[in-house]
This record gives sequence, structure tokens and C-alpha cells, in this order.
Amino acid sequence: MSQLHPIVAVTGVAGAGLSTVRHAFKDLFRRLDAHPAIVHGDGFRRYTDRQFEALVGEARNSDRRVSWFGPDCNHFPELETFFRTYGETGGGVLREYAHNATHATRLDVAPGEFTAWRPLADGGDLLFYEGQHGGVVANTWTRRQVDARHFPPDIDRRVGRPGIDVAQHVDLLIGIVPAINLEWIQKIHRDCAKGYCTPDNSLETILRRMDDYIHYIVPQFGLTDINIQRVPLVDTSNPFIAREVPSPDESVLVIHFRDRKRHDFPDMLRRLPGSYMSRPSTVVVPGGELRLALNVICGPLVEEMLKTRRAARSAMGA
Repeated sequence: MSQLHPIVAVTGVAGAGLSTVRHAFKDLFRRLDAHPAIVHGDGFRRYTDRQFEALVGEARNSDRRVSWFGPDCNHFPELETFFRTYGETGGGVLREYAHNATHATRLDVAPGEFTAWRPLADGGDLLFYEGQHGGVVANTWTRRQVDARHFPPDIDRRVGRPGIDVAQHVDLLIGIVPAINLEWIQKIHRDCAKGYCTPDNSLETILRRMDDYIHYIVPQFGLTDINIQRVPLVDTSNPFIAREVPSPDESVLVIHFRDRKRHDFPDMLRRLPGSYMSRPSTVVVPGGELRLALNVICGPLVEEMLKTRRAARSAMGA
């Protein structure tokens, strides 16, 4: 963690609502006159889309599970190095992933591919990361290496090899976590709407990546400072036959805080109409108020980071 170069990371899987959160934070940064360096986690994937599809095809003929969630398909060491370097210097090395044709044109690469690795152009006042692994903790052996060499699961601890701990470098870590059935419904509808695949293909993907989801995604939500979980108020018992994605107004946001001392709950409840506390560390907010909730909850935390940064720079004569 760093006073001079703070890091805010939002972690969660694609389709969980990360883009909504990103836009809400952009509004918050503008209000606070902050100039962030915005980084997307897709740039730390190991394979292009074409390479990944080839791996998935090969895996269908074996017991191997391939997914974007685990160490086999991601550059976890490079991600942690980037976070650590940014905290120390305000810089770092990264690359960008072309999400679509428009984005690819801007980056001058093909869709589904990467730019070259390059230094961060402008470190800004803070780093804002959005992706699947903003708080990942893992060993340094990929699943393929463990399977091939028959290493026991605790090999890193036994041989003294350091593991990956991205979370330790983050000043504010936020998890976006839909209820699991809602997450599946959103994925199926998202994939089908964009023409990625059929519902059966989506189900295959959900099953294929489940092991990595359990080991590399879920544990992050035990390390976050704040978890925001959208819980539907309509029947989602069978997500594979759901005709519609529950709307925000058909949901509530269950927001959990790890450190109660960092937050002014009376003020928070006053500024969030319809909210209430279900536990001493949990606030329930109407589902349509995500942007407002992020502004109310995270605004004071980001503002404090910026004040601390200015004071540290002033003390250094910068």
C-alpha cells in the first residue's frame, strides 16, 4: 500500500456489473478532480482469444479445465509486479487487450489481441484497476505444472517459493459479487445477446471454469474492504431457464464492510434512501441505487487517499 501512489481495485467476473462500477468511479473521480490511471485486468491475460479457443478445443479431449479465472491463462506474477511497482513509483509495465473492433482500431491491433508490453504512460493521482484478479492470492505454479509434476497443493509453502499476493498492494479493494444464480443468468444472457454462443455453450463454460472460480475468484471476496452483492427479489431458482435478467429494481444490494471504523454509517444511511443495516457491518440498499451507493461509500475514502497523497508530496517538497 502506498501514500504517494494509492491503488483502488474493483474485482469480479465479467457480467457482474464491473462496467457500471467503472463509470460510477469515473464520475466520482471527476467530482473530486482526481486524475486516475485506469487499467483493465484483461491486459494481463496470457492468451489471445484465438489461442484461448484453441486451448479450449484441446481440453475437450482431456480432463484438463481451461478458464480465464486461473493461473494457466493469466500473468499473475506480472500483475503483482505492476501493482507493487505502481505503489512504489507511480509507474509500471502493462499491455492492453482489444475488446472489440472499435477498441482494436484505436490500439492498432486485431480484436481479441494485445498491444506490446509498455510502460504506463501517465501514473495519475492514483491507479484504478477493474478486472477479475484485483485481489488474487495464488501460488506461483500453474495448474498445468502441478498436474504434470505431481506437486502437492502446498508446494510453495514447503519449498519456500513465494506465492502471488496482489491484494496486499491495494489500498481500497472492492468486490462486485452477484448472487451465484444471478451471475449465471447474467452470463448466459450476455453471451447469447452478443452472439458468443448458445445457452448450452454457456453452461459448458460455467462448468469448465468452476474449479478455478472456487480457487481463484471466490477467495478474493474474503480479502476485500467492501463487497457489493446484488441479490434478486424474484425467483431465480433455475437460472438455466430464466427468460429475463432481474432488473436492478427487482434486486437489493447487500454491502458488507470489513472495517467498520472506516465508515460513517449514520451519515451513509441518511444519504441512501431506503437503506438499512442488517448486521453491524452490512448495509442493504435498493438495487437501483448502485451509483449513488458507490459515491456515498467510496467518495470519502478516495478523498482521504488524495489528501494523504497531497500531504506526502508536500512533505517531500514535490
